[in-house]
Amino acid sequence: MHECDVLIVGGGPAGSSCAWGLRRSGLSVSILDKQDFPRDKVCGGWITPGVLAELEINPAEYAQGRLLQPITSFRIGCVGGSAVETDFGRPVSYGIRRREFDDYLLRRSGAHLVLGAPLASLERAGKGWIANDRLTARVVVGAGGHFCPVARLAGAAVNREDAVVAQEAEFEMDDRQLANCRVGREKPELYFCPDMKGYGWCFRKGNFLNVGLGRADAHGLSAHAAGFLEFLKSAGRISFEIPRLRGHAYLLNGVSRRPSTGDAMLLAGDSAGLAHPQSGEGILPAIQSGLLAAKTILAARGAYGQKALASYREGIAAPAESWAMSAVRRLPPRWIALAARNLLQTRWFVNEIVLKEWFLHAPLELRRHLPHPTV
Repeated sequence: MHECDVLIVGGGPAGSSCAWGLRRSGLSVSILDKQDFPRDKVCGGWITPGVLAELEINPAEYAQGRLLQPITSFRIGCVGGSAVETDFGRPVSYGIRRREFDDYLLRRSGAHLVLGAPLASLERAGKGWIANDRLTARVVVGAGGHFCPVARLAGAAVNREDAVVAQEAEFEMDDRQLANCRVGREKPELYFCPDMKGYGWCFRKGNFLNVGLGRADAHGLSAHAAGFLEFLKSAGRISFEIPRLRGHAYLLNGVSRRPSTGDAMLLAGDSAGLAHPQSGEGILPAIQSGLLAAKTILAARGAYGQKALASYREGIAAPAESWAMSAVRRLPPRWIALAARNLLQTRWFVNEIVLKEWFLHAPLELRRHLPHPTV
């Protein structure tokens, strides 16, 4: 029987960040994950500078032997319409490959790793837990993504939630595909659905291309994704077939009703449903929640009841909805398509709302520090 103070179920960014936050605490930490690492992960693979700052990652150091694609510009539009191009002149985000990024975070977390072992059982034992009849812990952190078994134990009704669903593919392009791809290495392309219930993306990272579409409305997802791929071809962005798309799901912060804490239990990242409400970004919220979980555990000083973990629930509360998105939501459905198409052709709206607020997460008081975009 292996004993630890903290058992983290899930070795992705939320789990590894929590372990990293506890690395100097003197607590023994174990991470259990059903997969061996490195492993592929369905994800757009886009991180903001806030991710590097939170985890004290030196970009130059990380880029040694790993893909770190600077993002300096964007192409934003509506599926079926024209696009606005914006150039910030310097990196404002980065593209990564999740198999590299997650493995890097996991290996440097300092935790005892139990990989290739799914969570088969989790039972209360006194004030602690026994996992898989061979791991004991005083507190458990569920960080296994949308379908995390700890979240299910905490009461998540996975099949009855209003999840965002997405389909995407990431693959290395061959010479012919490289010659027929007009998507720039430093310029992700984002195209919103006319009803504003989702968006598609086409994102080149070195010789890799990541293409996908996600929607808050699961009905007809495959048809929407197929239509998006046809749009990319008709717009001349790509002229080759995309490999089979893979699906995944996540909850937006503010939509999720999952309990984030239980008795000697916390949920972090997608397990708690913390994706950014406008962009759907999950990596930064996962890291922030993992670090906050670590701080909460330390502050509890061994007493991990519901009351001791209350500050965690408050810390991961959903941010206020963007005024722009709130205004769009109040429009009658027949007007949304017209409003979306017009707004997404307006440079000020694309730069200040879509990019700086929704995707770069720059608060109003900090936006002046971003480089001024040019056409």
